[in-house]
Amino acid sequence: MVSIIRESIANIPCLHVVKEDDIHHMRPLVIFIHGFTSAKEHNLHFGYLLAEAGYRVVLPDALYHGERPNPLSDDELHLSFWDIVLTTIRELEDIKNELVERNLVDRERIGVVGTSMGGIVTFGALTQYDWIRVAGSLMGSPCYKTFFDLQLQFAERKGMTLPLSRQQLESLRNTLMTYDLSLQPEKLNGRPLFIWHGKQDDVVPFDYTYAFYKQIEPFHQPLTMLIDEHAGHKVTREAFLQTVQWFVTHL
Repeated sequence: MVSIIRESIANIPCLHVVKEDDIHHMRPLVIFIHGFTSAKEHNLHFGYLLAEAGYRVVLPDALYHGERPNPLSDDELHLSFWDIVLTTIRELEDIKNELVERNLVDRERIGVVGTSMGGIVTFGALTQYDWIRVAGSLMGSPCYKTFFDLQLQFAERKGMTLPLSRQQLESLRNTLMTYDLSLQPEKLNGRPLFIWHGKQDDVVPFDYTYAFYKQIEPFHQPLTMLIDEHAGHKVTREAFLQTVQWFVTHL
């Protein structure tokens, strides 16, 4: 039987999903990061499938999401997107450390996966942490600088007033470049990477993710990119099942 435990890990509200018999035993860990304006509960089916396969799965709420306080308006939340992404990347380390200290995780078998914003977090985390052994991104993007510039262009077309000076925007762009896996693909260092993206995605552009895949395909394995010709910005059941199989195979 699979247990779903609501608990705080590193002071972050999480769902902790694991077989009852494995609750107190060391297991491989998969951390699943949800999308923008979503919450941990919305991907519980993924956690359940992986837990059934023998993994310990942790689904945290990102900053300003789910159970975490959100004092922001919708516009302010959108303008905080990159703060949320970078904070989540930092918090992955905190979650991992606490579970390792509790002797619940095999530190040689840790994976990270996410949808949309969670996929973007996953790509960025690969530039920072070599303890991530296997990774998966569903409709995410590794191209932080490009995605940031596209967001600025969209804001300009909409006539939005950004609360940052030109100098602050440039500073943020420079920071994001240090997390941009497309600019430093060598940091993958042979780790298995699974990518899924719908070709009709109008939120996180497909083309840039596909270009990254083609960029690394000649020299990086294990690597898989599944493309859904008809899907937009919504993960299909088949994509989830293939993602679970990827972790079962490689972690």
